[in-house]
Amino acid sequence: MTINVYNTLSRKKEKFVPLTSNTVNMYVCGPTVYDSCHIGHARSVIVFDVIVRYFKAQSYQVKYVRNFTDVDDKIIRRANLLEIDTKALADKYIKEFYDDMDALNVDRPDQDPRVTDSIDHIIQLIIRLLDKGYAYHIDGNVYFAVESYSEYGKLSGRRLEEMEAGARVDIDRQKRNPFDFALWKASKPDEPFWDSPWGSGRPGWHIECSAMSWQLLGETFDIHGGGKDLIFPHHENEIAQSEAVFDKPYSKYWMHNGFVNINQEKMSKSKGNFLMVKDILKTYHPEAVRLFLLSNHYRSPIDFTDQALKEATMRLDKIYTLAHRVELTEGVSSESQLFEDNPFWNRFCQAMDDDFNTALGIGFLFDLLRNTNRLLDQIQASSSTDMSLISQIQSNYATLYAMGGVIGILTQSPDDYIASKKSETLEERSVDPQAVDELVAQRTQARQSKDWAVADKIRQQLNEMGVQVEDRPEGAVWRIVK
Repeated sequence: MTINVYNTLSRKKEKFVPLTSNTVNMYVCGPTVYDSCHIGHARSVIVFDVIVRYFKAQSYQVKYVRNFTDVDDKIIRRANLLEIDTKALADKYIKEFYDDMDALNVDRPDQDPRVTDSIDHIIQLIIRLLDKGYAYHIDGNVYFAVESYSEYGKLSGRRLEEMEAGARVDIDRQKRNPFDFALWKASKPDEPFWDSPWGSGRPGWHIECSAMSWQLLGETFDIHGGGKDLIFPHHENEIAQSEAVFDKPYSKYWMHNGFVNINQEKMSKSKGNFLMVKDILKTYHPEAVRLFLLSNHYRSPIDFTDQALKEATMRLDKIYTLAHRVELTEGVSSESQLFEDNPFWNRFCQAMDDDFNTALGIGFLFDLLRNTNRLLDQIQASSSTDMSLISQIQSNYATLYAMGGVIGILTQSPDDYIASKKSETLEERSVDPQAVDELVAQRTQARQSKDWAVADKIRQQLNEMGVQVEDRPEGAVWRIVK
């Protein structure tokens, strides 16, 4: 199969052909660590986590780099406000970021560089830009001259002359052009600084990612990713300075994820509708959050609502319930089975091959659920074991976990997930799960004794508690009715 990727640079889907056979080198812009991680950050991180997982599922060797911006205007302002140094602030929020992402079952990147560990490479790039005439320095500040790079605007589609005609930018009389951007900023009081050939100071935002990607992936690599808000100016400026230095393409493919809206409104601090990951996880299962964030195509916006998260939770319940049902079925082994020839896996891969369409892929996962439940019903209705049905169920079961491995779900055992859901719901209703188990056991005993009146009475009692009992060949199972 061929993977096709929508390339922001060409504005079309392209066949993915890595620079080195069977190898993917990918750089994604990480967070500026001055505050807690919000749901918008989580979407970008989860999108690229799934892309990495799928490449690996298709036997690619992946080197994945995601950075931390740990020196920046926002970090400095926040640290000064809290009267702590910038490193202490960055350390705090890097730890919190990883606590959130670990909870969301996001795999760690291969490398996660910090800007402050890359100052030497940043300075080397700036020296080369100055030597080649793409940059100039004034009073300890160094700027990239956008007019010196003839292809400026090719990623965003913005023409420099059009931007200049409608410019509304802060006036900086040191700049030759209002759109020239800082590569190095002269030090100011109460700011961190490093020594450089132009005096003490700190790097500008855009040069940081160019330096870190060059340091870890080389002059050219396969995929550069991030949120759509980074296309301009950040990624545009990265391209300009990197290609000016190295005289070759910076990244072959550019991928950008869409925004998360909150109840159909753009998320913004001024509206007070920023939703922090740590707060969302107090209410919703992390795998339900993943399912929600992957339920739209990654390039499209997605609207966060409580109803959407409740629906994602119900979908997750169905996935774990099916897995639990398979594991309880006599004759069906939960041992790993071949799944590559399973028709549902093939459809899932076709969806993912088409620019990582997780929304369609998840749809095929639920087709698999419906098919497997029908097969289990047939086994339950049959008086003899049908090995053909069992083989199909086992293949579907393995496929379910293969899909789950890409999506990043099914990390709990079905037993543990269902037990935890029962406990949570019964606790809300002030019902003791041990008491439910005892009632179910009493009902089973009554049925075995053919005391149908007692069995029916216990079923009614359970129904009033919000518990539904299902009689299966392997024994009675119970679940919570919402």
